[in-house]
Amino acid sequence: MRFAAEFRSESRAAAIADAIKRCATKSWRIMEVCGGQTHTIMQYGLQDLLPEKIELLHGPGCPVCVTGLDLIDKAIAIAARSDVIFCSYGDMLRVPGSSQDLNDVKAAGADVRVVYSPLDCLRIARENREKKVVFLAIGFETTAPANAMAVKQAKQQQLENFFLLCSHVTVPPVIEGLLRSQDNVVQAFLGPGHVCSVMGFRQYERVSQTYKIPIVITGFEPLDILDGIYKAVVQLEESRYCVENQYKRVVERNGNAPAQKVMEEVFEVCDQNWRGLGVIAQSGLRLNESYRRYDAENVFHVKTQPVEIVSPCISAEVLKGLKKPHDCPAFGKECTPEHPLGATMVSSEGACAAYFRYRRFEDEK
Repeated sequence: MRFAAEFRSESRAAAIADAIKRCATKSWRIMEVCGGQTHTIMQYGLQDLLPEKIELLHGPGCPVCVTGLDLIDKAIAIAARSDVIFCSYGDMLRVPGSSQDLNDVKAAGADVRVVYSPLDCLRIARENREKKVVFLAIGFETTAPANAMAVKQAKQQQLENFFLLCSHVTVPPVIEGLLRSQDNVVQAFLGPGHVCSVMGFRQYERVSQTYKIPIVITGFEPLDILDGIYKAVVQLEESRYCVENQYKRVVERNGNAPAQKVMEEVFEVCDQNWRGLGVIAQSGLRLNESYRRYDAENVFHVKTQPVEIVSPCISAEVLKGLKKPHDCPAFGKECTPEHPLGATMVSSEGACAAYFRYRRFEDEK
């Protein structure tokens, strides 16, 4: 790829959309996994180019959106400590906990800092030896290698005051969780291009064969997504199911071996609580025994109590592809990016934020 414009051509988009219309004879529901793909779909109005038979569903591919409520409450409790410098990506500061968010703690005087890389936290730890520096490490397999490398460097540099509050999640188990659900409506997936740039797509081959479902690893530009939809529809119409790699310019079958190696050195697989979806077995990553001393949960021993929150927010149904953001009675009213009720409205990758930004009044059509 030389220029992004190559993948935003209106004429080529129209040609692919026309091919999809000619190919589709039945109704199909296709879920894009990544929040970045959702935003491209909304920004460029790709759904409007498709025949009515093709419905796009928006999956749980936003790491901010699926970070568990219990983890947010732990983050708030740790950040409030006077001996802590708490570091996070900016969008996590507005994710609602049980009663407040990290911005509230910061406003009350806690030392909460926005960083752009976990390596920033190593510098902060070196400059503030008297403080415990905690990084809120969230994300899919895409961000896990950088966080693993930060912990590895902390060990090499003998930094005793650097810790991760870890909430990494992995994609294949959540796809399987959706497919096993009794209310599943997904018939094909547009796979996560950025995740697969790290992990490859061998794991998805087993999922595709086990559940007899097409999975097309797809990029993030408009033509990427339209081409991914076309490939998925062709498989569905021909009653085939396999993994196809639309994103060949970035993704290889075996992925990025060095990145996988550092992840395997630092992390181990664990069960993980997904916001709106519950606990999914073997879907998370935590620091393994060799790096356990850098685990903030082991250091601070924060206990949280399950809280039942009464809210009109339907983000759980949105994450499962059962509802669209504009189906929510609070969408664009009580719930906006400035005053979000759920994490899908907070994050720049959240489906609700995408609908609000690009299609706010769709519910009035």
